[in-house]
Amino acid sequence: MMKHRHVGAIVLHVLLIFFLFLTLYPLYFTIITSFKDNEQFFTKFWSLPKPWHWENYQDAVKQILPYLGNSLIISIGSLLVILLTTSMSAYAFARLRFPFKEGIFMGLLALLMIPGLLQLIPQYLILKQMGLLVPTGIRPYIGIMLGYVAGQQAFSIFIIRSFFDSQPEELFDAARIDGCNEYFAYVKIALPLIKPVLATITIMVLLGIWNDYLWPAVVTVDKNYFTIALGLLRFQSSLGRVVLYGPRFAGYMVAALPLMVLYLALMRYFIEGLTAGAIKM
Repeated sequence: MMKHRHVGAIVLHVLLIFFLFLTLYPLYFTIITSFKDNEQFFTKFWSLPKPWHWENYQDAVKQILPYLGNSLIISIGSLLVILLTTSMSAYAFARLRFPFKEGIFMGLLALLMIPGLLQLIPQYLILKQMGLLVPTGIRPYIGIMLGYVAGQQAFSIFIIRSFFDSQPEELFDAARIDGCNEYFAYVKIALPLIKPVLATITIMVLLGIWNDYLWPAVVTVDKNYFTIALGLLRFQSSLGRVVLYGPRFAGYMVAALPLMVLYLALMRYFIEGLTAGAIKM
């Protein structure tokens, strides 16, 4: 019996190592390719670059830095509004009593059944009527951010409310007895409790916004407001008819670096958020 368990553990570890290799090798390939020129790319496809072409990153950073700034503004601005509005709404659905609460919540969940592509035209028309498609000032930024904020409400509220429901009601009742109103209960009790869930939503939201191509392409045509996804496409076309793989992959790495740093910083909270629903309070 012990022998079978030992063999099973070995097989499990071999499978985990294999899947880890499949996960990490694309990153390794992207990194080494970003330091190659075209000759090395075609003649030394699997080997390390020799010499290392650091100028690929100089070209990539120079070309996509403005788009990187646009994505940072849009992503961080959208995230802050999403976390504030969804946490407040989830707290209201979980802890407050008001007419038709469950019906409104079910209607909100029904929005998850509507594909995002079907919402593009209505959202575009609404932004046009609001005058947020004019490529001047901060209007395009606000237009893009409103689309992301609206699209993330239902899912984020559902996740946060589920976590609020798992918290003991006695904790909030004790705060009310001590004279704590709903505002302070939300700020002093609710928000500290949902830090892992907020970290999980932060990573998921930023990943979706950062890599999104379709919505920014629909909303804006002015290159000054392009996000990193649109900027990478423009950077590739600016390289000319000959595809320069080194600078292209360097651009991919520069675009992915903020997400890597974010995930490493929030990894512990992200794992706690994913496992929070598995533990009964």
